[in-house]
Parts: sequence; C-alpha cells; structure tokens
Amino acid sequence: MSQKLPLTGITVIDFGQIYNGPYASFLMAMAGARVIKIEPPQGENMRRRGAVGGAMIPFAMLNSNKEFVTLNLKTEEGLSLARQMIARADVVLENFAPGVMERLGLGHELLLSLNPKLIYAAGTGYGWSGPYRDFPAMDLTVQAMSGIMSTTGFPDRPPVKAGPAVADFFGGVHLYGAVVTALYEREQTGRGRRVEVSMLDSVYASLASALGLYFGGKDVPSRTGNRHSGMAEAPYNVYPAKDGYLALICVSERHWTSLLSALGREDLNEDPRLGSLAARVENIEFVDETIAAFTQQFTRAELYERLKAHRVPCAPVRDLDEVVHDPHLHERGMLRHVHHPLLGDLVLPASPMRYDGEAIEDLRPSKSLGADNEYVYRDWLGLSQDEFAAYGSKGVF
Repeated sequence: MSQKLPLTGITVIDFGQIYNGPYASFLMAMAGARVIKIEPPQGENMRRRGAVGGAMIPFAMLNSNKEFVTLNLKTEEGLSLARQMIARADVVLENFAPGVMERLGLGHELLLSLNPKLIYAAGTGYGWSGPYRDFPAMDLTVQAMSGIMSTTGFPDRPPVKAGPAVADFFGGVHLYGAVVTALYEREQTGRGRRVEVSMLDSVYASLASALGLYFGGKDVPSRTGNRHSGMAEAPYNVYPAKDGYLALICVSERHWTSLLSALGREDLNEDPRLGSLAARVENIEFVDETIAAFTQQFTRAELYERLKAHRVPCAPVRDLDEVVHDPHLHERGMLRHVHHPLLGDLVLPASPMRYDGEAIEDLRPSKSLGADNEYVYRDWLGLSQDEFAAYGSKGVF
C-alpha cells in the first residue's frame, strides 16, 4: 500500500545559495516537502554564474522540484512578506555568513518568536561560534583549513583539492540530517529550534584513515597519492591498464590470495615479503610493481571481469561521460534524462535516498527567475490581484 513521502506536508522557505543550502533543500523536496526558493531580484549567485561556462547546470541539478520566487529583502514590504511566509512554514533554511539574516531583519530569535514551531536551519563554513566564525568560507578554503588538501595528492607535489566540492556537499547532507532530526523532536515537543551545521565540522570524520596514522604515533601523514591515506592497506592503489586505469584494494587475506590466483602468481603465497598485511605494507613498492606489471597487459573491462570472477574488489576508473551514461544509475532512477526548458536535454540526479513503497519523485526542472511569483504569493500566501500588482510595481518582486 502506497504511503506518502516522509516530508509530505512540510513547507520549506529556502534562502540557500550555491551548493550547500540548495542541496539540503533539494533532498527535502525529493522527500516530499514543498520547497519555496526565495531569490533576490537579480537571482542567487549560482544563477548569476550561468554566464560562465556550464555553471547553470549545477543550478539545475540542485534546484529541481522547487518553486521559484523573487523578493527584495531590502524593502519593508519584502521583509514583511518574508516574515508572513516564514510564519506559515515549517522550516527556513539559509547558508549565508553568520549575522547576515540578523542584519536583514530575519534573525532566528525573531523568526522563532513569530513561529515557535519553526525549524531554523543554518549552513555555515565555520559555525556560529568559535574564533573562525567570521572567516570567509568557500569549499576551497574549507578544504584547505580542514586538512583535506594536505592529505590529497602525491608526497612530492603540492597539496591538491578534492575534485568534487566535498565540503559544500558534506555540509548540505548534514544540514538535511539536522533538519529532519529537529522535525522529529518537534513531533514530540511541539517546539521548533535553530540548528546549524559547519562545513569544517562536517568533513573532519572523513579524515579517519589519515588520523589513524597520526594518532598511531607515527609522523604526521604526508600525501599518499592513490595509496591508503593511513598507509594501512596494500594493495590499495590505481593501476595502469591498456585503456586507462583500474582501482584495486584487498581488505582481507582472502582477497589477497584471490588476487594472486587472478594474476597467476600463486608462487607469491610463499614469499615472506607478502605473508601478512604488515609485510605487504612494508614492501608496498614491490606489491604495486607486481600488480602493475600484470594490469598493463589488459583493458579495464578485461581486468574487471577477471578480478570480479575472483571476488577481488576493484573498479575501472571512469570518466564523466561514462558515469553520466551509467546503466546502473539510470536503471535505479538515480539519473534521469530531463528536457530542461532553459538548458535543453540534461541528465540530472534524483535523491540517493529511497523510501520503501514509494516511487522516486519525478524531477521537475528548475525554472526561470521568479517563475512562481504569482502562484506562491497569490494562491499560497493569499495576496489579492491588486496587492500583487502593487508590490510588483514597487520592485518588491
């Protein structure tokens, strides 16, 4: 029997921008919430980036299934309308620098006094407290501050940022978790609260392997390239193939002996340099050279089939074109072919979360700036036609 999606009936007022906040609210929308995205009259920063390269594609990815309104918060009428909307909502979400919403006249204390059941959700770079509170924060700067860059790359080269915007998205996922946790609490108490998630806080746990080496009494770990950042696994690397590379890891002795069988090197079972995990880590150069000498003779597909037959954990290193057209992701409904009214044919992601008994929400593409102004302000908020026209003439929308 079909049930409603978990956040059906929840209304979110979304002031999110770029990646962090919009991803959290996208997950809410895909869980059934009504998300009303409020943008300034010139549009949020990601929309403005659209003039450069493909920057509007990320906007489309993170803003499906939302309603789009503009609102000039620098006018008294705009502030009044924002407060009216928030008074009727369940969640307000923002990822401005700390203090911006207070300066706008929309601080959390005021909003919670207007709507005691409200969940006020704030995504920040460094948090609402602590000595870094007011430092400028972007994904790149948080990667630098958090240790991600110091552990990414090769030891004889400069630090490298992670390719994906990991700090922004880790922050967004945790912000989603904080909101739904607070909504659960509200069911028990009837009261809302403020929740906040720092990007810096959210990525620390991902350094687990490197921290294991650090606290193990050894020197602070340097960058280890594609090897295990805690230098606690061997083999653990990316190996050459005829047509690219293959990632391979052995996490058990059974994996190791199976790998030797796949390589046709069962003779190495008797080699004392490879007789234990500790020995393989000690002789990691020999391990990698032995595996690379084998893998470079075959294509990625040949290697994958051979190693998969021996139950050795591995995967071809794929480029973006291969991932975008991945049959597994499409069959699961994670990736969807969408005709975007502004951007043409795209492949866009759904939510990674699945709710048993419910089909994955269809993707409704992001829209032009202010596309839902009349629908939201008149049909939902209840402005008359004359009020709506008057506000429009004053530049409130």
